[in-house]
Amino acid sequence: MKPTDIAAPDYFHKVVDCQWACPAHTPVPEYIRLIAQGRYSDAYMINWKSNVFPGILGRTCDRPCEPACRRGRVEETPVAICRLKRVAADFKDDIKQRLPHPAAKNGKRIALVGGGPASLTVARDLAPLGYHCTVFDADPEAGGMMRTQIPKFRLPNSVIDEETGYILGLGVEFKGGHRIESMKALLAEKYDAIFVGSGAPRGRELDIPGRKEAAANIHIGIDWLSSVSFGHTDKIGKRVIVLGGGNTAMDCCRTARRLGGESVKVIVRSGFEEMKASPWEKEDAIHEDIPILNFLVPVAFIHDNGKLTGVTFQKVKAEYDAKGRRSLVPSGEPDQTIECDDVLVAVGQENAFPWIEQDCGIEFDKWHMPTVDQKTFVSTNPKVFFGGDAAFGPKNIIWAVAHGHDAALSIHRLLSGEDITERPLPDVQVSSQKMGIHEWSYDNDISIDKRFKVPHRDKIVALKDIRAEVELGYDVKLALGEAHRCLNCDVQTVFSTALCIECDACADICPMDCITFTANGEESDLRQRLKAPAPHADQDLYVSSDLKTGRVMVKDEDVCLHCGLCAERCPTGAWDMQKYFIEMTYAGSSCPTRSRSAA
Repeated sequence: MKPTDIAAPDYFHKVVDCQWACPAHTPVPEYIRLIAQGRYSDAYMINWKSNVFPGILGRTCDRPCEPACRRGRVEETPVAICRLKRVAADFKDDIKQRLPHPAAKNGKRIALVGGGPASLTVARDLAPLGYHCTVFDADPEAGGMMRTQIPKFRLPNSVIDEETGYILGLGVEFKGGHRIESMKALLAEKYDAIFVGSGAPRGRELDIPGRKEAAANIHIGIDWLSSVSFGHTDKIGKRVIVLGGGNTAMDCCRTARRLGGESVKVIVRSGFEEMKASPWEKEDAIHEDIPILNFLVPVAFIHDNGKLTGVTFQKVKAEYDAKGRRSLVPSGEPDQTIECDDVLVAVGQENAFPWIEQDCGIEFDKWHMPTVDQKTFVSTNPKVFFGGDAAFGPKNIIWAVAHGHDAALSIHRLLSGEDITERPLPDVQVSSQKMGIHEWSYDNDISIDKRFKVPHRDKIVALKDIRAEVELGYDVKLALGEAHRCLNCDVQTVFSTALCIECDACADICPMDCITFTANGEESDLRQRLKAPAPHADQDLYVSSDLKTGRVMVKDEDVCLHCGLCAERCPTGAWDMQKYFIEMTYAGSSCPTRSRSAA
């Protein structure tokens, strides 16, 4: 293998697994260290720059960072990265003076359709550069699905008001209660660019017998949640069935419990482990005495002269073909009918663009989705960009934020007369953490410290008040304990071939057996000859240039804990611990515009 090019911007970025897994590439270890130091406002601002909504995401994020956390190499549970983000939001000082100030307008006008996370991220990036950003939303207040579809017991309005307010305070014009009905009409208003972040606003229907007849008590989940959010709906029947296995279904069932549902059941066609809902969302539902029934497919709504009385289900089982592909087939057991007063249908969401005319230069695919470039987010109309759920279908808030950053960069480059396909390199800083011969400016304790539980409101109290936040968040003491579980995976082990005397002391002391001195070879062969075989080809090997004996040093990045014991043990300083900080490029970045690999 060739020596590893550690100067490549993405090499160590990939090694910081949590940041690499985050769609917005938030510098996770950096803000966790700041929380451990009690510097909550500084931690908040690092989050605000990358993920824009620290308080909101600290409560609602799908946490793609946590399965990637290196704590999982030591014990079962990762660092509570998401809940620590909330700590920064809960304990920060007034940060308004640290936000960008509204800039003098540069004469360019941007229309943003939808007031959700994608559009607000675009506005957050472009408004400080002088663009006049106008956000249009059918709802009276900003926030989009964050405000309308996430229950208040998970995300209070005060948090949404605060964090959307930071963006609108940058000089962004918000036109609430203003639904865009025509793309052609919007284009005729001569905006310099248009961003569509209207989400996936339509819940999927369930067209089975009895749907029309019993329609009065069958509700589409996302519409019902919105109705509850705005106070239009404040009660439901005592017996409720929720159809669907995603996070929306979990929000529906928990909301129904608070509006009078005494017997609320979630019924899913797949198995429990295959449900799309996040594990913690399922746990919270079960904790609130909501059973989840699996492998049941609804086949008919049962009614008595239009009054819903129950749902009939077919029992299915999973079968797998030779390639491991799953299909659900009838189990042969009799159908069963479950009685109910109301049904909430949460079987998925889909996009709806009836307001985009066919002759305005925007092409759609066979699934009625706009044709959008996955890097630049531009549509087939060079002035119209899409992001969030509107671009590629339903995902989550953090993906919408990531789309917003990239779309804002494209819009800025377009209106600056630059090639939008060229993406500026990120800013990378690497600095040694050495304070003395064997002293470092950080602490890495690889002891097994179990994850600290987030306190919850008493269940009886929580179920009585639909606006009472269930998760209470970490206090300062719990936050400090959880922050100390971070292994500082952004502090990298950097090897100097010239200083190595091949004593193998680092390999001897390594607790994970991730360092090997051996003859070079092809990667497939080399992976098998390491002290601990490295079967995960998607994880890099750090390979040195030839040492004096002709051997090479090989380190498996997959299992390295960045504990620094190799650097402490090395008698010549061939190993150094260097903090790697990468700041992604945003609109207005002045870094070199050489194409970089996609993260």
